[in-house]
Amino acid sequence: MRCPFLGSLNQAFVKNYGATLMKQYGNYCPMITRGFRTLGVDETKCPFILQNVGISEAPKEMTEDITEPAQSYHYEKFFHEQISAKKRDYSYRIFRKVSRLAAEGVYPQALEGPDNHRVTVWCANDYLGASRHPVVQDAAINAIKAYGTGAGGTRNIAGNSQMTEKLEAEIAHLHKKPAALIFSSCFVANDATLSTLAKILPGCLIFSDAGNHASMIQGIRNSRAPKQIFRHNDPNHLRELLSQSPEGVPKLVVFETVHSMSGAICPLDEMCDIAHEYGALTFVDEVHAVGLYGKHGAGIGEERSIQHKIDIVSGTLGKAFGNVGGYIAGSSLLVDTVRSLAPGFIFTTALPPPVLAGSLAAIRLLASEEGRSLRAKHQAIVRYLKLSLLVAGLPQMPSVSHIVPVPITGADKVAAVAESLMKRGHYVQAINYPTVARGEERLRFAPGPYHTTEMIDSLVTALTEAFHENNISFNEFMKNGTCRECSMEYKVDIAYEEPSFKYTQVA
Repeated sequence: MRCPFLGSLNQAFVKNYGATLMKQYGNYCPMITRGFRTLGVDETKCPFILQNVGISEAPKEMTEDITEPAQSYHYEKFFHEQISAKKRDYSYRIFRKVSRLAAEGVYPQALEGPDNHRVTVWCANDYLGASRHPVVQDAAINAIKAYGTGAGGTRNIAGNSQMTEKLEAEIAHLHKKPAALIFSSCFVANDATLSTLAKILPGCLIFSDAGNHASMIQGIRNSRAPKQIFRHNDPNHLRELLSQSPEGVPKLVVFETVHSMSGAICPLDEMCDIAHEYGALTFVDEVHAVGLYGKHGAGIGEERSIQHKIDIVSGTLGKAFGNVGGYIAGSSLLVDTVRSLAPGFIFTTALPPPVLAGSLAAIRLLASEEGRSLRAKHQAIVRYLKLSLLVAGLPQMPSVSHIVPVPITGADKVAAVAESLMKRGHYVQAINYPTVARGEERLRFAPGPYHTTEMIDSLVTALTEAFHENNISFNEFMKNGTCRECSMEYKVDIAYEEPSFKYTQVA
């Protein structure tokens, strides 16, 4: 059989350039195409293929695009070196397997490790036990039954519900702001809000507290706006920096009320006044204060009656409110701007129905009389722990809040003490770099209203033993209940009065 196409060509040309002709024109010939699809050449009737299958060396034009793979980077070796470095300086994080128990009579205990060792938890941020409160639990369970477990999409695509907007309205009401916006976490809320605002405000300058949380630092970095750092909780340094800034330029002053690792509380009134004096907006993180301070649990701003001085407040649903998520509250236009422009808000799945319902119930619970009773008991048990540490001569960093840090210098030492406590049935997480600076390692205690004085007595005894076991010295400010300086006798139980409270049904 003679090919009509090849028959029109010089046969010497076909013989010399047959491979090239197959490559360039094979797809246009039904016989050649069919032959290429079948591995057995005897199945094709194309004489052209039959004559060229035995070619031993392909021409250059068929092989010039074949390259040897480049040598690969040693990725796994690099990752191994990074992890090894973390382990050598004791900053490698090992997640404890701790299943916190919610039932009445066992909270705040947990089952730890593969053997379900029973321990008392001292470091959870579920400060008031809202996550296991029956009102909050019932709200979440009912929401699952009615609406399922997931949001189904972003806020813009099927993920926005009546309950979503009801929660935002409740948050705005709590903070006495016109509007609020909820996020998947407060890390995202801080990052997305600060990066968005500082990017779009023309020539924006940022003044950031040196002790700010990583989420705010990340947002400031992502904005690429010029920034200046003022000393932690130092209004005079803030004023000094602001006084050197140009007038008429947008400015953001960014800080926290309650510092998560030291327990320090900022001079909120003074810092807001200084910021406004120089035409700046205040961005105030109340993450470790919401639910815990103020008549309705709105935070330090409410406790000091200066909520109106906070331009943008950020908070969390994942600590005192016992759920997950974060939020901002502020003016309607500001919140709408963040809603419309922040990628961290726009391109993520919305909070699910059980979280919305549980958070709404928790906010209302902690704004009620029962919430005030829980806060009173919480503050009382915090005082009892601080006094007990003092009487035992154990070190503690000065803290005017509910956070009780016990300094233990050295990542290896703080880890050893935490392990000694775990063996004695007390779980507190060792805090080291990068959460705190090297040399400022500590144990961070966060007692709650469901801890008892007996639990604290046991903890202090175990902590004293752990210090001795690991050869860590401490000053005995008190000895046998008597001050070493003035010989005055002091008893912890005299200074402690336990408030009473009971569950109430909150609509």
